[in-house]
Amino acid sequence: MSDVSNQIAPRVLDVRPILQSGGEPFQAIMEAVQGLGPGQGLRLLATFRPQPLFQVMANRAFDHEAREIEGGDWDVLFTPRKETIAVATSPDTDRPEIWPDPSTYLDLADLDPPEPMVRILAAADRLEPGEILFALLSREPLFLFPELTKRGYRWAGNFDATGEAYRILVRAGSTKV
Repeated sequence: MSDVSNQIAPRVLDVRPILQSGGEPFQAIMEAVQGLGPGQGLRLLATFRPQPLFQVMANRAFDHEAREIEGGDWDVLFTPRKETIAVATSPDTDRPEIWPDPSTYLDLADLDPPEPMVRILAAADRLEPGEILFALLSREPLFLFPELTKRGYRWAGNFDATGEAYRILVRAGSTKV
């Protein structure tokens, strides 16, 4: 018999009322994820199978189990992965583990959006080709990724082992955009 006394119950978030009223639950979901304790999962109840959320949560080192429940609604359990911390990268990133050390460091963890994105883009624009910028953030910068890609930068990022700080490396391309 397994010992369940050390297991942390997942936080339950029912976004069906938000969806049924025409709202967008993404911010509520990300706030719930930010509020999870170490090793804690998230049980999400939704009116549809939240396929796009699976990749977002995988980038945050969560696995998922999804099952359809009564009335066509979905019950999704996101559980933290213990073995590795997933790294999200731009589509053309070539092994960021062999990139040179960063030349610029930004600690933006205390800033609210959109300020971190504004500062990262401004600092990235000052990089010489091949130089690396490192930034520390309080959340995953989902709106920053397409901007970096559009401007020709390569990037790689993930959460630290605690899941509380997001780290991103940005590399200037061989030519300025």
